[in-house]
Amino acid sequence: MNPKLLIIDDDEVLTSTLKRAMERRGLEVATAMNGEEACTYLREQTFTYATLDLKLEHESGLAILTQLLAIQADLKVVVLTGYASIPTTVEAIKRGAQDYLCKPASGDDIYSSLLGNKTDDVSIASKPLSVDRMEWEHIHRVMAENDGNISATARALGMHRRTLQRKLQKHPATH
Repeated sequence: MNPKLLIIDDDEVLTSTLKRAMERRGLEVATAMNGEEACTYLREQTFTYATLDLKLEHESGLAILTQLLAIQADLKVVVLTGYASIPTTVEAIKRGAQDYLCKPASGDDIYSSLLGNKTDDVSIASKPLSVDRMEWEHIHRVMAENDGNISATARALGMHRRTLQRKLQKHPATH
């Protein structure tokens, strides 16, 4: 039986391309568009590997990472992101990710990371993050720490729950 890979990403084109690339390398592949769908798959069957987008449409990959590993502790997860930063890299590894790659990453790089050949360096853009992007990352990191609970996140950030909801609506996750 081939090792199983779960791709968790809301970008259908990337997901389709990555699925084909990993199937050519001998992996059995399933795809999920969000955390709930991914957790359902993991409760129903055992996967060896997962790739996880850091920024899904309405969810933080960091929060999902914690949920995935709570269901299957030995799952090898590689986080993929188009928004690499040192804080999110550190946080993903602390939460149990096997590796962290910047998009676009080649099929060879992703496959190598899944197998445990860690990336020596994560290229971080030389252009500093925008204030909006830094705010988004901070809010989602705190939200992940509070298991996605908006009220608890708002308290931790020292802001009103409605203010937090407006910020989340103002800056939805985009690719």
